[in-house]
Amino acid sequence: MDENGGGRGARTPDTRGADLLPVAREAAALARRIIAERAPRSVSAKGDRDMVTDVDLAVEEALREFLGRETPGLGVLGEEGGRTGGESGAPYWVVDPVDGTANLARGIPLCGATVALVQGSTAVAAAIDFPFLDTAYAAAAGVGAYCGDQRLRVSGTAEEAAALVSVGDFAVGPGAEARNRVRLDLLGRLGARVQRIRMLGTAAADLAWTAHGRLDAALILANRPWDTAAGVLLVREAGGAVLDRDGSEHTVDSEATIAVAPGVREALMAEVKRAYGSL
Repeated sequence: MDENGGGRGARTPDTRGADLLPVAREAAALARRIIAERAPRSVSAKGDRDMVTDVDLAVEEALREFLGRETPGLGVLGEEGGRTGGESGAPYWVVDPVDGTANLARGIPLCGATVALVQGSTAVAAAIDFPFLDTAYAAAAGVGAYCGDQRLRVSGTAEEAAALVSVGDFAVGPGAEARNRVRLDLLGRLGARVQRIRMLGTAAADLAWTAHGRLDAALILANRPWDTAAGVLLVREAGGAVLDRDGSEHTVDSEATIAVAPGVREALMAEVKRAYGSL
């Protein structure tokens, strides 16, 4: 920021991820302050068993204002407000003001804000902040993934039976029954083979903790860019793989988000494919 409170000036659309990583970090830190200081006062339904709080809306508004000031040439895709600004084909920001809204609304401290700069079909800079855990993650393409100053590396687990695996939330809305048959089949398969299963209620934590080596895999059978773009970059920069349901490389347009440490990639992808085969 300059001494008059203005932004850094216009950023060109071809700016590299590492150049804008400080902006992503600042945006996530801004979200942290709002989430930590402001308890939800209202909760509204926005779909089938889907909700938004006044905190979500306040954070996204603040992030849009901040990113618009710091990088006026770039658009923003937010969970609550959709896509605004920017030129077609240019890099753009993707933000989730609160990933884990249901947790936040119930006073469960596992929730966070995600900020990612997407170029083409993948993120090139990312920041995730968990305010109530006092933990911040960041990554840039080719630079690595970090928790604070600690360089991250995915786990070295090499056996399916030793794997700690998180599974994403069940589907809601139209077609949920069919999609959830896959999830139920996958849970049954994993329950008989892996060490433990976790369901955290936030894709940001699923992916950040896979990058951190706390989890060996995160199997999220959905893909909303605001939920996943930042965490996908963390996992890749920490040495993991992130794939679509068919084993192809994950992009913002993928159907599923399968993040795995190398040692369990083959075994867990086989379980995912078998579960989808049950449809």
